[in-house]
Amino acid sequence: MATQEKQPHGGSLTRPEKGEVLNPHGRPKKLITQLKEIGYHKSQVEDTVNAMLTMSRKDLEKIDKGEEFTILERIIAGALLKSHDKNSLFNLEMLLTRSQGKPKETIDQTIESKNFTITLNLDNDNLSR
Repeated sequence: MATQEKQPHGGSLTRPEKGEVLNPHGRPKKLITQLKEIGYHKSQVEDTVNAMLTMSRKDLEKIDKGEEFTILERIIAGALLKSHDKNSLFNLEMLLTRSQGKPKETIDQTIESKNFTITLNLDNDNLSR
């Protein structure tokens, strides 16, 4: 059984016993991974995401609750609504990255070079090795 250790800041730290796992199911899978496991292809997900990103909240709520829509549409609508409710851009960013690709990143870099000299001794003795 895990033990609780009090910390100087007032909180506590849970220390598991040897061999004990505190998170038996691991990290939750991301949305795109879940959709691929169901059997959707990347192009299907991209097309659906692009179409649904332009919809109003009212339309997304209809899709999220409607039985006549595909599971793909319902999952994406639910993810977008959840992001909106939490004021979070995580799901939106992930969906845009998957459908549009990441923008190119630029880096400002300054390189200071120093002159140096390389001398090659190319006589017959060194070439025969």
